[in-house]
Order: sequence, then C-alpha cells, then structure tokens
Amino acid sequence: MKSKTAKVSLKWIPIFSISFFFIGMLFTNKYVFANFPFQGFLRFSSNGFCVCRFWGSLESNNQLITQQRRDQELQIVSEDCNTKKKKEEDKDNDVMKEVYKTHEAIQGLDKSISMLQMELSASRSASRGDGPIPTANQLPVRKKAFMVIGINTAFSSRKRRDSVRETWMPRGDKLRRLEEEKGIVVRFMIGHSATSNSILDRALDSEEAQHKDFLRLEHVEGYHELSAKTKIFFATAVAKWDADFYVKVDDDVHLNLGTFAATLARHRSKPRVYIGCMKSGPVLAQKSVKYHEPEYWKFGEEGNKYFRHATGQIYAISKDLATYISINQHILHKYANEDVSLGSWFIGLDVEHIDERNMCCGTPPDCEWKAQAGNVCIASFDWSCSGICKSVEKIKFVHERCGEGEEALWHALL
Repeated sequence: MKSKTAKVSLKWIPIFSISFFFIGMLFTNKYVFANFPFQGFLRFSSNGFCVCRFWGSLESNNQLITQQRRDQELQIVSEDCNTKKKKEEDKDNDVMKEVYKTHEAIQGLDKSISMLQMELSASRSASRGDGPIPTANQLPVRKKAFMVIGINTAFSSRKRRDSVRETWMPRGDKLRRLEEEKGIVVRFMIGHSATSNSILDRALDSEEAQHKDFLRLEHVEGYHELSAKTKIFFATAVAKWDADFYVKVDDDVHLNLGTFAATLARHRSKPRVYIGCMKSGPVLAQKSVKYHEPEYWKFGEEGNKYFRHATGQIYAISKDLATYISINQHILHKYANEDVSLGSWFIGLDVEHIDERNMCCGTPPDCEWKAQAGNVCIASFDWSCSGICKSVEKIKFVHERCGEGEEALWHALL
C-alpha cells in the first residue's frame, strides 16, 4: 500500500509561527514583566514575522530601586526633623516653665529673706551674750516704707535738732501722716552714753517723750565712732522697716523732702544703687590734719586719692545694700572717715554709683539761683564747714530762700 506524506500549505506557516511565538511569550513574560519593567514595541516585518524590541530593563530597574531608596531616606530624614523640631519645641516650653518656676521661687525667697536676716542678727546677738534667740513668732513685723531717713545727731545737738524741726522736718501729727501716706520715715538717730543711765541719756529720754522722733541705737556715742554708728543705723533700720531706700543725713544740712523723694523714685526699679555727691579726695597721711587716715598705706603711694564715694553729709542706698550691711556688719572694715568706710563696703559689689549733684548745693545764693531757675536743690550746706555754718541761726534763712514749700512734699509723685 503506498504511504502518503502529510503536506501543510505554505500559507499556514506564518500563522503557526506567530501562534507559537505568542504562546512562548505568554509563559516567559509573566516573569519578565513582573520583575523587570521595560519599554519597547512590537511590529510586523514585511514578510509577516513579528519584530519585538526591548530596552532599558535592567538599567530602569536599578534606577527605580535607587529612587525608592532615596524616597525612603528622605522620609526618614523628614521624620527625624519633625521629631527633633517637636523635641526642641517641648524643650523651649520646659525652659519657659522652669523660668517661671524660678521667678516664683525668687519672689518667695525675697519675702522670707528679711525674716531670715533678723533671725541671723538675733542669733549673733545671742552668741555674744545679748539675750536668748527669739522664735519667728516673737520677731517684730517690719513696716513697709518708701524711704527711712536717719538724721545723725549727738547729745550736745539739741538746738540743731530743734532748728531742723522748725524748718524742713515735719513734727507731731504731720510726721506720722508723712509716714502713713507717703511711706517717708524721718528719725534722729543716736546711741547712748558710755555710762549707763547718765544725765545725757535721761535728757534724751525726756526729749523723745516730747517729740517721738528718735531712733535709738545700740551704740556708744563718740566722734571717732561714726563708721560703727553708720553700720548700726542701717542694721537697725532694716530690722524695723522694709523700705526701698535708706538715707543718712547730718543735722546741719537743709533738705527738701519732696524733691528728694521724687528723685529717689526714679531709681526705684534698680536693685543696688548708691546715690550721693561722689568725690575722690586725697588720702591724708599726716597725723596732724583733721581727716588723717591711719591706714593710708593701703591706698598706694603717698599722695594717692580714695576711690569714688559719696560725701558724708547726705547719701542714700537701696534696700539690697542696706541689707548687705546689716548681715555683714561684724566683718565690714572701718576706716577713719565714715563716708570712706561706706564706699569701701561696696567695692567689689555690683553697685551703681549715681552722682546726684543736687544733693550738695551750696547755701544762698547758690541754692536760691537754682530754685529760681526751676531746679530745686535736694540738700544745701557749706563745703567749708561740712554742713551749714552756724546752722542753728542760718538754717531758717536757707529754708526761706531755698525751701520747696510745704505742698511740694505732699504732692510729690513716688
């Protein structure tokens, strides 16, 4: 039997080729398209065969991976920045909270520091045998004041005190009203004699009963003890009054209280101020002169000058400085001159020295001319006498010519 060979028409060959190609692509490109993104195209040639072109598959894949990594890194960096920013904001808030807490703590300390200072002073007094240590409930309550003025006086200066009472210092009910309405306390400051219950002390007790304008100090009076008296005055005043300023003035100086109070009020916000007529006089080594300085060698070569300090006729210090003197009075060194001693206690401290020239005007016609020009003086005295020369007779004349008028005190803006 004759065998027959199967024959396929030529026109079916391209169809079979294309079919087989697409069947192969169907199985292979599932992996290729899924894992290797590419770009390309398919077209048919003139003879019917499919021509496929692909490019950039591996390169594009690497670029995509790199881009994905960059996106992830940027996201991480962004998250880190946001986290750091939030932490910084939280930190700033924490800092502000701490500042506020610190401010509250400082205010609380400021309220209690006066009590601690008085307890310390009481403890020191007891350690020297002056008496038992009082408890907090036994300590006197300090009165609030704007300024406390201590007029330095002596047993022999009764006429000077009377001349001051008759001129610039209010008396009786006016003195109490001045303290209550303006917070201005004015007292003659004096200690006691070397002999207990002497005739001098009894005379002063009688004067105090009449006028009630004394501040008695635990101090033995004496001309060469002015530095010690100054320390004790500030310590006593700080223990008795909680004032913004503490002032020392001599009893032969004319003072305009209203102008003085208004001047101090301008410095009320400053913590440590030392106000007066600043000077720097020579250090006198000769023993025969009035203001001889035994410790002249501490100030360098002979002929040198003192550091800047306020003249002793009148000066004012703020509460912090008066408190400093009160706490450290037992270790503060005393020089021959009281004004030099005070200036030395502030050397090395953060203190603002204010040179107020209206606190050292001359007597008429100097203060009179300034008053006529609208520049009323705070204090007037004669430099040649370190006070008003013959003040008992002359202070009334100074008051008439250079006084600010009674209403200026009661209308002074503090």
